[in-house]
Amino acid sequence: MPARTRARPRRRVGRETLAARRLRVRRIVARLEQAYPGATCALRHESALELLVATILSAQSTDARVNMVTPALFAKYRSARDFASADPAVLEQEIHSTGFFRNKTRSIIGMAQALLERHGGDVPDTMEALVQLPGVGRKTANVVLGTWFRKNEGIVVDTHVQRLSTLLGLTRERDPVKIERDLMALVPRDKWTWFSHTLILHGRRVCIARRPRCEICVVNRWCPSSTV
Repeated sequence: MPARTRARPRRRVGRETLAARRLRVRRIVARLEQAYPGATCALRHESALELLVATILSAQSTDARVNMVTPALFAKYRSARDFASADPAVLEQEIHSTGFFRNKTRSIIGMAQALLERHGGDVPDTMEALVQLPGVGRKTANVVLGTWFRKNEGIVVDTHVQRLSTLLGLTRERDPVKIERDLMALVPRDKWTWFSHTLILHGRRVCIARRPRCEICVVNRWCPSSTV
């Protein structure tokens, strides 16, 4: 009988010091920068308002699906006032394919009305003001601040970022807020927005949930979950 191949044990990083983990993260960041130098938000937009609406729509949906819906949406609704005065029944139909369309309709109209009442129809550029808008949490605010305003106030933690951060041994938390806190302590601040976009791309292309392609992963050397 042929000899049985023994699976390579996973590398352990549980006892890493903070300094060692930061060094490992610097190496991971350096390799990812080579692989994804221009990583950016996949949601198509031409203004802060469009990005804000698109990000609200992306909850429990895919960027690809949202990008199919928004061209017609943004051609019709060009300002916060347009969204604020939208007919809920009509808007529900226009965004129906993104899922959870009733909640998203309420969030978008409420957000737009708040922009008119509090900010003259403009999207604010601070975390404090953004998270006070209906339907806008820290994750959505991070997307807008980092992508449009170029402000690294935090790290977007979506399902890809959460999964890859765990696989890379960068956090043991499951709560997105706590995961973000752990990542912010490890990743240089000027890389926060880029890091989020990059992990999302890497999760879609290489570290696929059902079938991770560890053999072609550029950071497998520093990943405790790598199978190669």
